[in-house]
Amino acid sequence: QVQLVESGGGTVQAGGSLRLSCAASGSTIRNYYMAWFRQAPGKEREAVAGLFGIDVPNYADSVAGRFTISRDNARNTLYLQMNSLKPEDSALYYCAARETSRGGWWSDKATFPYWGQGTHVTVSS
Repeated sequence: QVQLVESGGGTVQAGGSLRLSCAASGSTIRNYYMAWFRQAPGKEREAVAGLFGIDVPNYADSVAGRFTISRDNARNTLYLQMNSLKPEDSALYYCAARETSRGGWWSDKATFPYWGQGTHVTVSS
């Protein structure tokens, strides 16, 4: 099993940037499809970005062109670079992982068994 711990959240003004990190332990992230999700108050958890290995990343339409997902296998860490942040990006951001043998659409949260505790992102207008 893999354990995930997110960090890097905070408060930023609209137009600013943040970089989230997700440190994995217990197993190498090479064996997992990794993704970022977010959940705003009163809303469902939604997929933000996903990545496996050197595959082409997947992004939600709402963040494409502004967010970049990446991974450092040597550090066993997943990242989410968030630029041009908007107030509607405010949410609790989660890192998630699933074994590569587990199928499913990249954005289907039900297919991810491993989750971090989340890190808060607040974007002020």
